[in-house]
Amino acid sequence: MAQGVNQKLNKRAALLLLIILVLGFGAAILRLGWLQLVDASELQKRAVDQQLSDTELSAKRGTIYDTNGKILAASASVWKVVLAPVYFDNDEERHIVAKGLSSILDVDENVIFEKAQQESYYVEVKRQIESDKREEVIEFIDQLAEVHEIYSTVYLLDDYKRYYPYGSLASSVIGFTGADEQGLAGLEYQYDEVLTGTPGRLVTAVDSLGTAMPFEYSQNIPAGDGSNLVLTIDETIQSIAEKYMLQGIEDHAVFNRGVCIIMDVNTGAVRAMASVGGFDLNDPFTLTAEKEAEIKKLPEKDRADARYEALSNMWRNKAVSDTYYPGSVFKMCTAAMALEEGLVNENSTFYCSGAYTVADTTLGCHVQTYGGSHGTQNLREAIKNSCNPALMQIGELLGIDLFNQYYDAFGFSERTGIDLPGEADDIYFDRDTMGEVHLATASFGQNFAITPIQMATAVASIANGGYLVQPHMVERIEDSKGNVISTTSTEVKRQVLSEETTAIICDILEENAVSGSGSNGYVAGYRVAGKTGTSEKKVDLNEDGVQDYIASFCGFAPAEDAEVVCLVFFDTPTGAAYYGSQVAAPVFAKIMSEVLPYLEIATQYTQEELEALDTTADTYIGMTVEEAERAAEQGGFTTWVKGEGDKVVAQMPEAGTKIPQGGNVVLYTDGDSIMDTTTVPNLIGYSVSDVLYFATYYDLNVSISGMSNSALSTSYSQSIPEGTEVAPGTVITVTFSAGGGTD
Repeated sequence: MAQGVNQKLNKRAALLLLIILVLGFGAAILRLGWLQLVDASELQKRAVDQQLSDTELSAKRGTIYDTNGKILAASASVWKVVLAPVYFDNDEERHIVAKGLSSILDVDENVIFEKAQQESYYVEVKRQIESDKREEVIEFIDQLAEVHEIYSTVYLLDDYKRYYPYGSLASSVIGFTGADEQGLAGLEYQYDEVLTGTPGRLVTAVDSLGTAMPFEYSQNIPAGDGSNLVLTIDETIQSIAEKYMLQGIEDHAVFNRGVCIIMDVNTGAVRAMASVGGFDLNDPFTLTAEKEAEIKKLPEKDRADARYEALSNMWRNKAVSDTYYPGSVFKMCTAAMALEEGLVNENSTFYCSGAYTVADTTLGCHVQTYGGSHGTQNLREAIKNSCNPALMQIGELLGIDLFNQYYDAFGFSERTGIDLPGEADDIYFDRDTMGEVHLATASFGQNFAITPIQMATAVASIANGGYLVQPHMVERIEDSKGNVISTTSTEVKRQVLSEETTAIICDILEENAVSGSGSNGYVAGYRVAGKTGTSEKKVDLNEDGVQDYIASFCGFAPAEDAEVVCLVFFDTPTGAAYYGSQVAAPVFAKIMSEVLPYLEIATQYTQEELEALDTTADTYIGMTVEEAERAAEQGGFTTWVKGEGDKVVAQMPEAGTKIPQGGNVVLYTDGDSIMDTTTVPNLIGYSVSDVLYFATYYDLNVSISGMSNSALSTSYSQSIPEGTEVAPGTVITVTFSAGGGTD
């Protein structure tokens, strides 16, 4: 019986074992099928990942050109030094390499030694080494093989380094890159994906322990170069703008930098954008010595934040990222609104007593400072006088709703959409609670804030016949071989004004630039239209208890068929002058006096201007005194003869120098006379006739610049300082303004 029980138990055990085996093999077969049919692709990927080491290789970043093909930013070929530590046999070899590379690359020897201990075929030692260091590394590699019999432990790979040929030119527009050539600011940031290109790959096989295998198991996939940007910026125009903006900052002790925007009024192409007071693009993380000294005075815990804030301010593009009260420049917009709606015409009259009261609030005119008033004036006179009460009365005629509609139409309530990072929004009144006083102050450009690019774009619409165009910085994008990928076409957002309205405003603004508040922006030989602005900053008083201002001027030329608009503004001039007419308008005139000829815009001189026009001196050297005097007289010059000789041995000004018609040429007839000098007098603060008298008395020539065709014109700068000893006949440029304290 016991035997029967045992037999039954054995059968059950065998059956159970069979069931377990069947289930086990079934599960294994099902799992194998699942792996082969469902998870196959994922497992293959994991296998490849385990067997391959993937190293990214740098792509060459695209080049940035100006509109004429000048290189503004480019990536130069440099190299990276790389170790293959698995080829080292011992620490002695590692020390030899670490010591040698440390002396060449200025990298800590211990750091290199630690990298040499890794089990890898690819460890970076240093990036972006220049050609001189590359040659030293190559010599060291040869020495390793020949002297120490250490092979394949050090090698070089291509790398790239960004450089900017023009240094600080258009710094806040172009921007810069980081250590890995990623865009960090400006267009470098805005178009980073376009410029970056496609990185290459160094794919290396690895063994089961993750160690890279020899180079015969490696594949180098080349990087694809980034695309190029061709900007609307013109390097020549940008340089002209920055030159005179820097001079204006120095002349008027401007505290918070300045901005100049020059834009094609018909296409929106920005030809220059100068946020002056910037930085060297090749060294963007270095502050000025003065700023560093300020930071060092702070408690140590505050220095990092102060440095970051200082760098951010230095990099900031004020033309798009900052807002400001536009001031009286905005008056042309208010007048255009009312003209377009038929609420006023050129014969409409407005009365100024020196102030105007709105809803129990009295607001003054700039002439009130001197106890004056404009009395009764028509629209043309009101704009030329830059009269606040007149514009407030025009604002009343418009009303809040209509004013706001045009504010929107001019583009002030929205970002322009310019292709630059960090564009700010306007700061406007709450429309639900906007009242009569808000409207009154807004009508003459106060108590609301817009960006400079918004103001320039709005004025361009007045200059081009009423069309609001899209401002832009990039003209086209090209691939690395120069093939055009995309082109920026002119985009008209909407028509704001009729051509009839803009023709009237342009005519008034041209007259304003000749004989009104904008006369210091006048450019001889060109029909310029423009308007000054002097706005109080939102912070009422500075640390010294003095009101801070922004001085601006915005104009365009030619007035009757404009090509370019130019906005100039200085943030917080701290010198004696702060009005837009005193600070910004003369700088506008200097910039446009070079930009307009460069753009080959035809001149239209008045007879008076032609008579005062500078001309070029010929050469008289080698002639007899009589021959030289006759030739100079035929050229329109008078002569002074110095010395006892019979022939001319030298002259001043030299041949080819620009001097005024009727100017003086000094003819030297012997060696002793060449040593004669005269002392430059003070030529500042005088009328044109007085300056010419002093110049004649001191045997000098004067080239007149600025607004000199007004009875109120006064000289305010001279190119050679008082007291300087110069040769007789030297040409001194004296700049005039129409004076005044107008906005």
